[in-house]
Amino acid sequence: MTLQNWWIFVCATFLISAMPGPNMLHVMTQSMRHGFRRAAFTMAGCMIALLSLFGLSAMGMSALLSALPQLLTAIKVIGAVYLIWVGIKAWRDDSAPFDIDADGLDPRARSGTELFRQGFLISISNPKALIFAAAFFPQFVSPALPKAPQFAILLATFVVIETGWYMTYATGGRTLARYLRSAEWQRRFGRASGALFVAFGLSLLAWRDR
Repeated sequence: MTLQNWWIFVCATFLISAMPGPNMLHVMTQSMRHGFRRAAFTMAGCMIALLSLFGLSAMGMSALLSALPQLLTAIKVIGAVYLIWVGIKAWRDDSAPFDIDADGLDPRARSGTELFRQGFLISISNPKALIFAAAFFPQFVSPALPKAPQFAILLATFVVIETGWYMTYATGGRTLARYLRSAEWQRRFGRASGALFVAFGLSLLAWRDR
């Protein structure tokens, strides 16, 4: 891998990771409700899921999905249904609002394990990440050089950039929380984030026939 190819990868990954999606929205909302430190469990769950998908791609999962399109369709439908379910749950959440002045934390704060698990499920439910890994990463790997070190460099670069954006969105969530003190605004934000998750799920279903 040449330095030029690596720099192109850095720029492309920076822009792609910056775009809001299920992971970034989830990190932002969890940071808003549970605080930046506890949102780190969510970030870890999202990242482990992505690395798992990239590992499956490197082991030939993309070739398996190409040979068995029904499997890819099933994964897409399951992922879409899960995202839609998360969105509906957020939309219908009528629980008592949290007091941002009380240490900035939701009194119903979840355990780190639960935050990690939900972040992992949100991330793993989006098969577009698997397709991204299969189509995007190999373009920057030189076939004339050992592949393992090149993949390691690309993955390390991706982790740094993705984590940076997670932290950016988490910081944004904490900032946004300061303006959502009233129950009405918290309810509106919950419904808006729920609608976005439903939209992500529906877009995944629409992508099914492409």
